[in-house]
Amino acid sequence: MHGTGLSTQIITNNPISENYNVEYGKVKIKNQSGYELTQEMLTPDITVENKNIVIFHTHSCESYTSSEKYTYTPTGNFRTTDLNFTVVRVGTELENYLKQYNYNVIHSTDYHDYPAYNGSYTRSLTTVQNILANNPSDIIIDLHRDAIGSRSDYAPTVKIGDSDEAAQIMFVIGTNAGGLWHPNWNQNLKFAIKIQEKAEELYPGLFKPIMLTDSRYNQHTGKYASIIEVGATGNTLEQCLTSMKYLSKVMNEVIN
Repeated sequence: MHGTGLSTQIITNNPISENYNVEYGKVKIKNQSGYELTQEMLTPDITVENKNIVIFHTHSCESYTSSEKYTYTPTGNFRTTDLNFTVVRVGTELENYLKQYNYNVIHSTDYHDYPAYNGSYTRSLTTVQNILANNPSDIIIDLHRDAIGSRSDYAPTVKIGDSDEAAQIMFVIGTNAGGLWHPNWNQNLKFAIKIQEKAEELYPGLFKPIMLTDSRYNQHTGKYASIIEVGATGNTLEQCLTSMKYLSKVMNEVIN
């Protein structure tokens, strides 16, 4: 039992092994960047203020395994242009939960990977910059689904309480190790650690290890910008929508 009184248990079938090489308390990090992470870099000594929250999707068409409740027609391999069945729908769920906690959320439902997949990050950067021009925000979330790994049935899942099955979530944080200007990457990492630290307290196992990479993505746009990957190809949309209920609770605990 934990801070919520709800038990949590990871129930993934045939999990792809969980790799990490850095730990900060109960938060695990898979550091794939060129940086050696010091205690100072890991300590989440930040204050997250209640400002606007931006949600967008670089890969808007990423979708999940069809279920009885959410059956869709794919327009690609675990992809569909019907945004009712993609990560955009998951973003709407997060938006709705955060609004219930009285946050001001700006959610872009624009396509960035259709009709062309190449150039998705360039297009989504324009979207974010346009939003930020009128809505100053610290928290900027690029919501994705974990890309297809070695197996399409991979469905990282955690059971919360008696009946809720939630897709596991993963932060992907970029750095400037790839050579692109990105002065605030360490702040982004601290934000991910702060959120995940609270999640480990409330719903252990809701998150997979944070992935820290050389790529920048578009995370130079904000003080607390991140990629959040919800579930993988084997998860159902229901499981991903359920995750957002718990992610929003965690975020609400962390934001002042």
